[in-house]
Amino acid sequence: MTAPPVLPLSGWRVLVPRPSAGRSPAVVALAAAGAEAVVVPLIETVPPEDPTELDDALLALESGWFGWLVVTSAAAVPVLVDRAQESAGSLTQLLADGQVRVAAIGPGTARALRDVGVEPDLVPHGRSTSRGLVEAFPAPTEPARVLFPRGDLAATTVVDGLQERGWDVADVVAYRTVPAAPPPPDVREAWADGTIRAALLTSASTVRELAHRLGTPPTTTLMIGIGPSTAAEAARLGLPLAGVATEQTMLGMVDALTRAVTTVLPAPTPSPEEL
Repeated sequence: MTAPPVLPLSGWRVLVPRPSAGRSPAVVALAAAGAEAVVVPLIETVPPEDPTELDDALLALESGWFGWLVVTSAAAVPVLVDRAQESAGSLTQLLADGQVRVAAIGPGTARALRDVGVEPDLVPHGRSTSRGLVEAFPAPTEPARVLFPRGDLAATTVVDGLQERGWDVADVVAYRTVPAAPPPPDVREAWADGTIRAALLTSASTVRELAHRLGTPPTTTLMIGIGPSTAAEAARLGLPLAGVATEQTMLGMVDALTRAVTTVLPAPTPSPEEL
C-alpha cells in the first residue's frame, strides 16, 4: 500500500495571533498543509474614545466632499461599516452617494472591503506597503481630498506622501490598537519550550506584544513577517525572521512559512500513525 504524502507542515504547531471570532484563512491553509494553528490574539482593535470626528468625516464622504477613501488595514473595514450604519445607513450606499473611489493597500484589505460589498478602484501591484500605495496613487483631480481612516499607531507615510503629491488628506483615527488579554499558561510554556514551532507576525504592534508577552523563542522557532514594516520591527527587537510574505496576506505568510520549512529544514519523518 502506498503511503500518503507527507504534508509540508505536518506535525507543526503555528502561532496565529488573530482573534478567535471567525475562521482565519491562515487556519484553513495551515490545516491543509498539515499544521495545527494555535490561535492567540496578542492585540485587539477598539473604537476611538470619541467617534465624532470619524462620523463627521463619513457624512462628508457621503456628500461628495472627498474624492477618495484610502484603507490601509482590514481592521478599519468593520469600524467603517459600523459607523456608516450609525450615521448614513450603509458604507456601500454612502460611497455610491458621494461618488467616492476607494484605494486598498493590498489584496488582504481589498478582500475585506469586497466582503462588505465595496469594490476597490485601486489596489497596488507588488508589495502591499504604504509607500507602494502612494506611488500608485493618481495625480490630484477634483475633489482633491482624501479621507484616510487609520489606526492610532499608523505611520505618517501615507499622509505625508499624498500631501507631497498635492492631495488634501483628512487624517482620522478610526480605531485604536490595544493589548489583548495575556496568553494562557499552556501557550507561554509551548512557546518557551519550542513546542510551538512557528509564528505568523501580522503587524509591528503584534511583534511588540509577542516580545513583551512571550519573549524570545528558541532558535529553532520560525517566525514569518507579513511585510517590510513588521520585519523592521522584528529586527529592532532582535527577533530573527525566517521569511517575509511576498503577498501581504495571511495566506501569503503561510506560503512563506512553507517555503522556509522546505528550504531551510530537512523534510520531517512521518510518525507511525501517518504511515
